[in-house]
Amino acid sequence: MLRNMWASLATLVLLLTGTIVSQANNPGLTLVINGRTAPAAVVQINGKVYVDLQILASITNGSLGFRGERVTLTLPLSDPGIPTPAPAIPPEPATEAGFSGDFMKAGIEEIALLREWASPLAYAIQNGYPITEHWVAGYREDAAKGLRLASAAAKTESERKALQLLSNEFESVREWSSKLVEASKSMDTAKYAMSAGALQNDPLSQKIIACGHFLGSMLGSGTFEDNPSCH
Repeated sequence: MLRNMWASLATLVLLLTGTIVSQANNPGLTLVINGRTAPAAVVQINGKVYVDLQILASITNGSLGFRGERVTLTLPLSDPGIPTPAPAIPPEPATEAGFSGDFMKAGIEEIALLREWASPLAYAIQNGYPITEHWVAGYREDAAKGLRLASAAAKTESERKALQLLSNEFESVREWSSKLVEASKSMDTAKYAMSAGALQNDPLSQKIIACGHFLGSMLGSGTFEDNPSCH
């Protein structure tokens, strides 16, 4: 009996109570599936669209079954007669010579973290403020985390080469930071405070500045280059 009721109603999927077909706002809607049309397969009731399951099964070469209180609609996995949408085109990976957007972003963020580590340290030294290992540890850990993120983003050979230059810059800043912390411990930082250019003219400082400028330019270009200042 339930099967006959569904068939007589053309198996419209009416999941509402107190709603009848005469309330349809647009009884002339046409169903289109992958280019196949099925007039009168759908109706719109109170702003909601309902589909005739028998017609849906027919135009998709599917099958409709009834068992007890269950209605089963089975659609084929593929049908040579039904056009299938073109597969989505995956994003282009980074070329061997170029950098991906993820690596460029991670590399530029790492340079910024290295500057955030070096700048306040230089300011404190030049102005005679005491510095401690505990004070610089936070900056060092942030830069180390940024380097790990850049490492995770490096997929191509050119990115791994650029990552090595970033790692070299990190090690240079760490060496320079440790040197200044030790100088502060031994009260040997007065020479930097007495001369405005003393710290900037330090060979390691100059190396860090030159490499930082080069890395920023290289990452901005999106293509690997090498430079002696980062070795």
